[in-house]
Amino acid sequence: MAFDAFALILAMLALGMLFARLRVMPGNAAEVLNLVVLHVCLPAAVLLHVPKLHFDSALLGLAATPWLLALATVMLVLPLARWLRLRRDEAAVLLLCVALGNSSFIGYPMVAALLGADAVAYAVVYDQFGTFVLLSTFGLTVIARSSGDAAPGWRDIVRRILRFPPLWALLFGLTLMPEAPPTWIASALGSLAAALLPLVMLAVGLSIQLRMPRDELRPLAAGLLLKLLVMPALALPLSLLFGMQGTMLQVNVLESAMPGMITAAALAIAHGLAPRLAAALIGYGILMSLVTLPAWAWLLGRIA
Repeated sequence: MAFDAFALILAMLALGMLFARLRVMPGNAAEVLNLVVLHVCLPAAVLLHVPKLHFDSALLGLAATPWLLALATVMLVLPLARWLRLRRDEAAVLLLCVALGNSSFIGYPMVAALLGADAVAYAVVYDQFGTFVLLSTFGLTVIARSSGDAAPGWRDIVRRILRFPPLWALLFGLTLMPEAPPTWIASALGSLAAALLPLVMLAVGLSIQLRMPRDELRPLAAGLLLKLLVMPALALPLSLLFGMQGTMLQVNVLESAMPGMITAAALAIAHGLAPRLAAALIGYGILMSLVTLPAWAWLLGRIA
C-alpha cells in the first residue's frame, strides 16, 4: 500500500468534513468538484491506463462480476427484507447501495493507493462495463418501480450511457489511443488523473452525512455487512472461477468491496426513498471502508 496516497485520502476527507462544518465553501462545492472529476479527471485516468490493457479472457470475468454480484444482491436482500420486515423504500435502498459500489470516484484512487497505478486499468473495466451500465439499467429500474415512476425505456438508457464522458474516453482508449503517447500528452494526462484522488475525497468530505437513523439501524447494519464484507467474499471465488490471477484478481475483489455508490444514493434520496438510510449507508460505508479495504488488500496480497 502506498502510505502517502492513503494518508492523502484521510487528510482530504477530514479537510472536506471540516470545511463543511465551518461552511467556508459554497453549498454546491461538492457538486462542482464532482463535475470536474467526471468531465476531466476520470476521462484522463481512463485514457492514461486503458491503452496498457492487453486482451485476456479473464477480462470478461472482470466485467461480469458486478452483474453477478447484483444478482446475488437481489437474492440476498429480498428475503432479508421480508425477514427484517423492512419497508419497500428501505429494501430499494439496500438493493441500490449494495449492488452498486463506488467503483470509479472512490474505486480508482483507492485501487491506485492500495495496489499501484498500473492496477487502475482493471478498475476501469470493472467500472465502465459493469457498475456504470448497471446504474443506467438495474439502478434506474429499481428506483422507478419503488417510487411509482415509469420504468426507463431503452432509448432513455442508451441516451444516459452516451452522455457519460468517461465512456467516450474508454472507447478512444481502446481504439485510437497509443499505449505510449508522446511525453507531453502522457504528462498532462498523468497530472489530471492525479487530481482525481484529492478532489474526490474533498467532495466526499463536504457531502458526507453521519446522522444515525435509529429506527433504521437494522437495514443500515445489514447493508454495510453485505456491501463491505459479503460482496467481496463472493467476488473472490468468482475471480478464481474466471481464471483471474495476481493484480486482476485483487482489483476484482477490491472493487467489489467499495462502499455504496454516491450517485445511486443521491437518486434514491431525490425520489424520497428512505433518505436517511441512503445517506447513512454512504457516509458510514465510506468511513468503514477506510479500514475494510486495506484489510482486504492485505488478505488478497497473501492469496495472490
